[in-house]
Amino acid sequence: MKAFIKLLPLLFFALIVAGCKNQKQDNEQEALRMQIDSVMKTVPDFSGVVLVASKGKPLYHKAFGYRNFDTKVALDTADIFELASVSKQFTAMIIMMLKEENKLSYDDPLEKYLPGLPYSNVTIRHLLTHTSGLPDYQAIMDQYWDKSKVAGNEDIFWYLKEYHPPLVFNPGEKYEYSNTGYVLLASIAEKASGKDFIDLCRERIFKPLGMKNTNIRSLEEKKSIENFAFGYIYVEEKDKYISADSFPSSNYTIWLGNRKGPGRISSTSTDLLLWDRALYQQNLINQETLNDAFTPMQLTNDSLSMYGFGWMLKNDANNRIVFHTGSNPGYNTKLVRFIDQDKTLIMLCNNAHTEFALLANTLENLVGK
Repeated sequence: MKAFIKLLPLLFFALIVAGCKNQKQDNEQEALRMQIDSVMKTVPDFSGVVLVASKGKPLYHKAFGYRNFDTKVALDTADIFELASVSKQFTAMIIMMLKEENKLSYDDPLEKYLPGLPYSNVTIRHLLTHTSGLPDYQAIMDQYWDKSKVAGNEDIFWYLKEYHPPLVFNPGEKYEYSNTGYVLLASIAEKASGKDFIDLCRERIFKPLGMKNTNIRSLEEKKSIENFAFGYIYVEEKDKYISADSFPSSNYTIWLGNRKGPGRISSTSTDLLLWDRALYQQNLINQETLNDAFTPMQLTNDSLSMYGFGWMLKNDANNRIVFHTGSNPGYNTKLVRFIDQDKTLIMLCNNAHTEFALLANTLENLVGK
C-alpha cells in the first residue's frame, strides 16, 4: 500500500501528460478540419466527396454538390463513384495474391498466359509498372471496332493480334502509362487462377474486406443503384452541367464496357478507407509482397521509374507517399496514402472539375505536413 501511495504522484503526472498530448492532438485535428473547410470554400462548384483519415479514423468526411445535376439531388458521403484508374491497384493486388500462391511469377513472359500476341520479351513486371512499351489498344479499337457492339478483353486481344501495332519502345526501357498492360494483367490473372477476373475481385478483395458498396458493374447495374453518382461535364455555352454519357467523346465507356483490368471499379469513400486499412493489416498479402508494390522500377539504363505495382510513388524526405489518380468522362479521383504518418486522403469528384488537380495537391500538402 505504501509503495502504491508513493507511486500516486507519478501516475497523476502521467495522466496529466497524456491529457495534454490528447488535447494537443485534438487541437491539431480541429485546425486541419478548419483548413480543409477553408480550402473547399475556394471551389464552391466542386461536386464530390472528400475524406481525410488518421490511423483509420475519419477526421474530415464531407460531400459537396450534386449526385444528379438535373434533379439537384445532393451528394452524400455514402454515394458510389466510378474510380477510373484508381482501380488499377486492385488489379495489381490480384496479381500479387496469385504470386504469393505460386500461380505466377512477375518475370513470366506475356506469351506464357496469352499466346499469340506479337510482343516478345514483355513480362508481368513490365505490365505492372507501365514499362512494357505496349501500344494503346483503344486507338486500334476506335479505328476498327463496330461500336454497336460492346468489347471485352478477348476482343481487344484479337484486334492486337490482327493489326499488331508495334511496340512504342523496348520493354523496360522507360515508363509510359499503359491501359493495355492492365487489360492484359486481368486476363493473365484469369488464366493463372482459372476464374473470371470480376469474380476474383469480389471473392478475394471486396467481400473479405467488407467493401459492400464496391464492385465492377455494368452500365445497367449502375443505373439501377439509387445512390450512384454519375459523371457530369460543364458546358459553358449552356451554362450548366450535362451528363457525361451524352457526349460522343464518352462513347468509349459504352463500347469498351466489358473490358477488365484498367478501370470500371465503382466504390465509396468509406469502402476505400477499408481498403487502406487492409494494406496496413496485411489482410490480403504479407508485408514483403506489399513492399514490391511500393518499390520503384529499375529501367534498363539503371534509372528508376516512380511507379510500383498499381501505385504512383513520391519521394518525400519525411514520409513515404503512395497514390493513384483516375479520370473518366465526368470523373476525377485520387487516393493518397501517407504510410509513415498513417494518414489517408480520398477524393471522389463527379463533375470533372477543372481545378481538381490543384485542389488535390493543396489538400495533400495540408494532410501530409
